[in-house]
Amino acid sequence: MALPSSSPDGRRLRSERTKQTIMDAYIDLLRETPEIPTAAQIAARAGISTRSIFERFVDLKGLSLATLDYAFTLGEAQAVVRNVDGDRPTRLRSHVETRAQTCERWLPVWRVVVANQGKLDELRDRIRFIRQAIVKRMELMYRAELGALPTEERRDLLIALESLIDFESWGRMREVHGLSFDEACSVWIRMIDRMLPPTPPARP
Repeated sequence: MALPSSSPDGRRLRSERTKQTIMDAYIDLLRETPEIPTAAQIAARAGISTRSIFERFVDLKGLSLATLDYAFTLGEAQAVVRNVDGDRPTRLRSHVETRAQTCERWLPVWRVVVANQGKLDELRDRIRFIRQAIVKRMELMYRAELGALPTEERRDLLIALESLIDFESWGRMREVHGLSFDEACSVWIRMIDRMLPPTPPARP
């Protein structure tokens, strides 16, 4: 049975829905214009008053950080890890296609975040955290190949791979070179395959 909107739980749920609507509006605006939107623009897109924003967020800085965290959570939920124990071609394709879908969806937001990192120290922390998450995903997907490398060589390879599958790398393939989604995925698959060491034989 639905909670009455006048009850404490009902009001809290309604407030949480409004917060999500505000953050969704913020993300939609970031995808359209490469700059941080104003409170008035966010309110207009969300169909609420500006006052409603500041009833839920202390200021625009707090809203920006909360929205980035929300976007990261959405991205992680969409980027489900698959085929971790598959053979090398299966793992390559699974990892690349998942990463490509994330870049396709979130590249505009990422560009705004990177462009504005100088304005908020906390944005730099979020960017670092996201890049670390990308590396951890590769460590999981390619643990068989990476496990055969000395520590320093393994570190260097992960740095190179993280640069290869950066958001901007995807943007250049799609926008500058005009590659289709599948063509761009194929480029990443071939390059990662070349950079990874041979897969150790399976233990009997």
